[in-house]
Amino acid sequence: MRVTSAERYCNRCGSRLARDNSGARCAACLRADGDGLLKPPTVPASFWDSDQLRDALATWHIGRVIYAYRTHPHHGRTLSQETVGNWLGLTQAQLSRIENGRAPEELTKLIRYAQILGIPASVLWFALPDQRAGDSPHSPWPDALTISAVVNGRPVLLPIDRAAASAAGLEDLIADLVANQRRDWDADTAPGPVSPKTPNALTTLDVEELEHVASALNDARRYLDESVVAFFRTQLSQCKATDGRAGPGKALPLVLGILGAIQQHVAEVKPHVRGPLLGVGAEGAEFVGWLYRDLHDSSAASFWYDRAMEWAQAANDTAMQGYVLLKKSQMAYEDRDAYRVAALATAASQGPWQLPPRVRVEVLQQEARGLAMLGEPITMVERAMDEARRLFAVAQPNDRPEFGTYFDDSALLLREASCDIEAGRPSRAVTRFDEALRGSGLSRRDEGYFRARRAFACALSGEPDAAANEGLNALSIAVAVRSERTVRELRRTVKVLEPWNSRPAARQLREALRS
Repeated sequence: MRVTSAERYCNRCGSRLARDNSGARCAACLRADGDGLLKPPTVPASFWDSDQLRDALATWHIGRVIYAYRTHPHHGRTLSQETVGNWLGLTQAQLSRIENGRAPEELTKLIRYAQILGIPASVLWFALPDQRAGDSPHSPWPDALTISAVVNGRPVLLPIDRAAASAAGLEDLIADLVANQRRDWDADTAPGPVSPKTPNALTTLDVEELEHVASALNDARRYLDESVVAFFRTQLSQCKATDGRAGPGKALPLVLGILGAIQQHVAEVKPHVRGPLLGVGAEGAEFVGWLYRDLHDSSAASFWYDRAMEWAQAANDTAMQGYVLLKKSQMAYEDRDAYRVAALATAASQGPWQLPPRVRVEVLQQEARGLAMLGEPITMVERAMDEARRLFAVAQPNDRPEFGTYFDDSALLLREASCDIEAGRPSRAVTRFDEALRGSGLSRRDEGYFRARRAFACALSGEPDAAANEGLNALSIAVAVRSERTVRELRRTVKVLEPWNSRPAARQLREALRS
């Protein structure tokens, strides 16, 4: 019998596959493997409201969303990558790369995966074809979108055209506006003057400035100038404030939208604008790297740190290049990679980076932490810490806000406490944490993280009740701002507390982390 090129066969039993079978196995073999399902099951609306899926959707990474989908308790068991890959037209290896690699960006694939899995349009960060937010009969908010602005000193809502904004590459901003206005309508907030509590995309532009930004996104070569670069920088500052107050999930959408607009238009702008625009892009990419670190997504964080380094090099911003090396070293510390902590900190210290003085202080402390992790003599660690203190005593505050304007006396103590932990002096670390946290100006998210660090030091010092109680304080903040970085630190504390598992406070912290 002659076989035509259109005929395909099961790669397990060799039987001919049906014409409508797009996978690699027949239905019998799928059932024999225990997979059984040939298409995604129908799930209830509450399925998408789980914390696991909400956190995955907040990362804007379809691979993380698919993983959260596969491991959702609703299924009764974890769905295999082969099963879900079969639905999506992927091999197991391809799906594994999507789940564990950097976020896929091709819109057609994102739409296809979302449609197959039945992900509601209301929770997605991109628009599905012919399905706008206001088209659903279950959606109470209007299809018209508005953007808040201050015009002549008075807050107003200005209408914007969704199609025109999407054509200009502002899909991310549109998604953020839709989410904001849905919350307003769900709270029965009628259209009118903007409440100061409402998140604003534009808060300081007059009508002429609004028109200029819109023109720049339509014709970047002609209109995207220094004022638009300044606008992007202002929005980035607002995102940083949002992160400290509410966590990475709230800050990520708008900052990714800013970076998307920069990436789309950087090749079109005039040469004298390109450098400053790339500089803002490098700052934003470094910030996104931090946000993904807080979400405990190392692969995405590494991608954005590399993008920050690339843009900083293109902008000839040597200080930002050294700063990114420092941040990579700090991420290596969170991954407990002692060699990379020390090597990257040394690279940041010895390179031609022209770092601001207080950033050099932070680099010196990071070097000290790396030396302690590598088990070097305590005299070497103390020497690096002393040098950092001497430089801090004469260093002026950083004149570039993107370079750690937060680094003050409390930050110095917090880094010294971390070095003490690694040098085997947890009691001294607890004392320094107490002094730094007393009346510090830390953001809510950072307070939670450093309280978790203090809990860890207390556990190492043999103070189980103090460690557990501080851990519970830190956990309440971590849950509110969804800081996986803080939760990860608390898991280390629980491990140290294992000898005291019978104590009520230690047991309460352990059970709280499990829930």
